[in-house]
Amino acid sequence: MQNSAKEKMIVEPASMVKVCAEAEVVVVGGGPGGIGAAVAAARSGAKTILVERYGHLGGMATGGLVILIPHMSDGSRHQQIGGICQEWLDRLNTLGGAVGPKPEDLGSSDKALVAHWRRYFSAVVDGTVRLSVYVDPELLKCALNDLVTEAGVKLYLHSWGCRAIVENGCAKGVIFESKSGRQAILGQVLIDATGDGDLFASAGVEFDGTLDRSLRSSQLALVFRLGNVDFDKFADFKVREPEKSSALLQELSQLAGFRMSPHPTPRNDVMWVNDWLIGYDVLNVEDLTQVELTARTAMLRVLPFLQKNVPGFENGFVLDTASQIGTRGSRRLMGEYIITGQDLRTGPTHPDTIAIFPSITHNTSPEHPHVHVPYRAILPRKIEGFLAAGRSFSSDPVANNTFNLIPHCVALGQAAGTAAALAVKNHVQPRQVNIVALQDCLRAQGVPLP
Repeated sequence: MQNSAKEKMIVEPASMVKVCAEAEVVVVGGGPGGIGAAVAAARSGAKTILVERYGHLGGMATGGLVILIPHMSDGSRHQQIGGICQEWLDRLNTLGGAVGPKPEDLGSSDKALVAHWRRYFSAVVDGTVRLSVYVDPELLKCALNDLVTEAGVKLYLHSWGCRAIVENGCAKGVIFESKSGRQAILGQVLIDATGDGDLFASAGVEFDGTLDRSLRSSQLALVFRLGNVDFDKFADFKVREPEKSSALLQELSQLAGFRMSPHPTPRNDVMWVNDWLIGYDVLNVEDLTQVELTARTAMLRVLPFLQKNVPGFENGFVLDTASQIGTRGSRRLMGEYIITGQDLRTGPTHPDTIAIFPSITHNTSPEHPHVHVPYRAILPRKIEGFLAAGRSFSSDPVANNTFNLIPHCVALGQAAGTAAALAVKNHVQPRQVNIVALQDCLRAQGVPLP
């Protein structure tokens, strides 16, 4: 044991690690980005393994109870985010687990449609209907299981990817921990879909961890659902008495000690309560622990207030709390291209566009309602055999705050997985993938591209 004035350290003995599997593409993280990557890679012909630390897939969309898949269109009649994310919605619609505007309603300014969808946060922006869908998280877990296994992905649940294996500047796989012990999976291309960039940080890849504390992406959450409520009654109250409802929701946040807001779900008798806790670090385990404690204490404090004062909540009870903490931002890859807040305002196009993201924030201009995302934004600058998928894409705080949402992460993952499979097929590194071929593959998968 080594001692210093500030901290104690031990030396961990070297050990042999068993290689339990090999694949062509290894994806770590089974959230939206990882699912997009794994499914796309497997469907493109690559032997693919997906490693996920929880016992379910979906990440924030399921275990995090962030049950809104928002901003898939820009106010026009056209949908900008499709592909595998649209498959999520199609499968959920079959199961009765989604509620959102129909394709033919996108861009409509019809008063009746706008009045109806305005009740659903983000489904109406600037007086037009947008594609934002509320989902059932438990049905989504089942739908994603089917989506991944039908694609032929080998799945490792309850497995925490903890370190990238790197040799001579090239990723060779991942070391992970599970109840089976410490093991390794080898692969030709490694995709970091951990959300926090855990693997590229372990590999020494350059990243940016700065956060703007005024932005949503710097805030944590532990959300919960209430049962035996009446969303229609609550929504009617907000329309009928907007000033009173606004005052009550402000009082709700004051009582909680942080911003808190109720939202709909696919069921009228269930509501989802989101929250935003400021001043905590997603990469600090003590902060994560405190958020779990603080948020649940606040939940019990606000429930009687809702029952007593807010129409629709009179008989409500706590249905469940998120099984995984809500993390919105941390490490971001320093890639070959960094998407910035300026890009939101100027809307540059790129020869290597892999996705188009609708943008509805104040940082954009009316002339540029969406942003083209280049392949270079998921490609690290130095290491080979490596791609990033999900919210850790190469971006500044403003751009990341706008585009680190569930459908955007699926789209980035789909591009990463397709690129990884092309790299394997053509015996090249991901940075050498033919961009035109990649774009053609994505279009064939239902991804809207120029």
